[in-house]
Amino acid sequence: MREPIRTRWIWIVLVALVVFNAPWYLPAGSIEPFVLGIPYWVVLVVLLSVALSAFLTWVCLRHWNLVEDEEENGREAG
Repeated sequence: MREPIRTRWIWIVLVALVVFNAPWYLPAGSIEPFVLGIPYWVVLVVLLSVALSAFLTWVCLRHWNLVEDEEENGREAG
């Protein structure tokens, strides 16, 4: 299994989530509409932050091989 740092699609998704997490692409000074009394851009940033955290957790759990080769073969590193 390849390390996540060498997988291109993981980097693409990670960069996209980080870039769009800052609301630079929204019109300046826009606060309306409100969602439950909160400006929509705040809701957007929170949702993208949760998505970033979930994606990083998923990558760490599913794509990162934490077991050393010696441990996989049943040998102890000494």
